[in-house]
Amino acid sequence: MEALTSAITWLSGIVWGVPMLVLLLGVGIYLTIGLHFRTLRDLPVALAMLWHGRVAEGKGEITPFNALMTALAATIGTGNIAGVATAIYFGGPGAVFWMWMTALVGMATKFAEAVLAVRYREVDERGKYVGGPMYYIKNGLGARWAWLGTAFALFTGFAGFGIGNTVQANSVADALDAAFGMPFWLTGVILAILVGLVLIGGVHRIAAVAGTLVPIMAIGYIGAGSVVLALNAGAVPGAFGLIFQHAFSPAAATGGFAGAAVWAAIRFGVARGVFSNEAGLGSAPIAHAAAECKGPVSQGLVAMLGTFVDTILVCTFTALVILSTGVWTNGLNGAELTSSAFEMTLPNVGSEITSIALAVFAFTSLLGWSYYCERAWQYLLGVKVIVPFRVLWSLAPILGATVKLSFIWLLADTLNALMAIPNLIALALLSPVVFTAAKEFFATRGKSENNPY
Repeated sequence: MEALTSAITWLSGIVWGVPMLVLLLGVGIYLTIGLHFRTLRDLPVALAMLWHGRVAEGKGEITPFNALMTALAATIGTGNIAGVATAIYFGGPGAVFWMWMTALVGMATKFAEAVLAVRYREVDERGKYVGGPMYYIKNGLGARWAWLGTAFALFTGFAGFGIGNTVQANSVADALDAAFGMPFWLTGVILAILVGLVLIGGVHRIAAVAGTLVPIMAIGYIGAGSVVLALNAGAVPGAFGLIFQHAFSPAAATGGFAGAAVWAAIRFGVARGVFSNEAGLGSAPIAHAAAECKGPVSQGLVAMLGTFVDTILVCTFTALVILSTGVWTNGLNGAELTSSAFEMTLPNVGSEITSIALAVFAFTSLLGWSYYCERAWQYLLGVKVIVPFRVLWSLAPILGATVKLSFIWLLADTLNALMAIPNLIALALLSPVVFTAAKEFFATRGKSENNPY
């Protein structure tokens, strides 16, 4: 086992090393420039699309709004609470700046993913719309690239049981044990029952639950963060100052903080940013492919808001709470660091707020990833795998809640990076399709009710 762990650790260091970070940022920058910065310029248009997307506007399975909520259910999770704290612990306050940069270029990546997912989606033998990187690789790049789509589906199918299931169940169990002393096994059983009840209804029930829980949990968490920032209002400008100062200069050791070089800020900011919003991994377009939308570009605009909400909004609140309270120098890491920041300002309730938020975030991530993983295994083995998959997925939280998952964390993190490689290759090769679709959409927007984009 030690040899296997060492091998996976070595592979993780490679796939999450400099080449991957350059590839993620490089593709995002290339797409941002190729789209003439429309992903940044047309945020109002995207918000309008989201508002109109509360109702079905075309062929598909779920509304554009619920497609985004399903994607956000998977992305707003432990990365927003523990991931931000980890980035600051290892990379210093400057890591937050690089998380922002990753998100801004990641909006173009997420836009392109959704455009291609809708453009190349298929109708399966049940009459359901399915799509994602494996489909736009196969249908967009042709048969000779089909192996790349198969590789993506394999990585997703196995990564899901780690990062999207057992790891999330473990996070829920930790949070509920810390807040209420709930036994780990009981958390696992309750999660298994709740997840099973949701999965019986397929994507429609997943989307309905996500469409209700995600807005409530995001607004609630931001609201609690706003209270903390209001009570520490005098320290907020200084928190922003730390972020910008240490994005380009080393952060010196102080208190329990060991110090961090600029390279560490970039590395951990980019890595934790991608872990949080998943731009480039290829997971979110699987949900957006099911949207009842007018066309690819309209759903692409809705999809890119996921990165904005996840990182620019939710992660920023976590970062500012940690930095404005000054606890970032106390030597704590992960969710424990975020919890201490809330507890310092809101004694006796702060840690409970963090625990509840972490539990709900992790639960919705478990639901969102169930859809991604199911579509991956369906692509590989056909619709016959759906029922056995749902049974296995529903039972896996019992294991996840009750065992130590250090190896699973390592393996899942590695598989996440491996998911990104085929997806980013496809995005680069199919970028002309994205650019053409966006150009035609904005050229004809408002001029024709029959705009197919």
